Amino acid sequence: MATGRNIRTYFDGTWHDGDVAVMRAADHGAWLGSTVFDGARYVDGMAPDLDLHCARTNRSARALMIEPTRTDAEILEIAREGLSQMPADAPVYIRPMYWSLNSEPSAIMPKIGPDQTGFALCLEEFPMLPADHAVRLGRTSFRRPVLEDNVVNAKAGCLYPNNARMLAEVGRRGFENALVADAMGNVAETATSNVFMVRDGVVFTPIPNGTFLAGITRARHIENLRADGVEVVETVLSFADFEAADEVFLTGNLNKVTPVSAFEDTTYEIGPMTRRARDIYWDWAASNPF
Repeated sequence: MATGRNIRTYFDGTWHDGDVAVMRAADHGAWLGSTVFDGARYVDGMAPDLDLHCARTNRSARALMIEPTRTDAEILEIAREGLSQMPADAPVYIRPMYWSLNSEPSAIMPKIGPDQTGFALCLEEFPMLPADHAVRLGRTSFRRPVLEDNVVNAKAGCLYPNNARMLAEVGRRGFENALVADAMGNVAETATSNVFMVRDGVVFTPIPNGTFLAGITRARHIENLRADGVEVVETVLSFADFEAADEVFLTGNLNKVTPVSAFEDTTYEIGPMTRRARDIYWDWAASNPF
């Protein structure tokens, strides 16, 4: 089932209308989880960091022993071609994907080679949330894995069932998202995106430690805020730090900046730094036209 609407799918070298089937029943990716994807955005004529998202798709594939069949530049060109066929005013989610087709004799390990890889790129109309749409975070008993037991160095589909059970657990208590610990018990991110907190005018975010994907949008916000004179500190953060924060906001590709209004019993206003981060981001995006 699709998430967005007005879907266009690039598969087998051509564009198709709709949510077309791209996998076979016995594909390795279909039953053993060797799938990777990335997500970029097209909004108001802008596609921020689309080239970096295309490049990460190929890095993720290699991390799962999937041999990429398109160069970074070729994925970018396919995305550009598809976007030219979408309504100019449509907010679009851009999702390139790879998966393994066949297995080695063990069945578990994917067979590696350019003829053993499936590729598709999907475009879906998907609206941006309003700027003042805030979410409430709850604590979850589930944690982020480490590289020794999972492929946390890739944007891999097999990681997301863990995120889904986080959301389900906190959703039963009325929260929209989960603030998630790493293996050591420190804050890593949320179930869907990277997280920032503000205290006394300083912005803090969990330091990358190999347990979560330090996102492209996260990196862009850090660079933009620092260029605007804001002190941004990447460090180890506890749940107590978030309880003492003045503001909390999330960053991710889908909505770029999402304000947080509560963490468990702690409440926050949508503060000036959250608005500043959003404004700086879109000013930067507008200065780098698609």
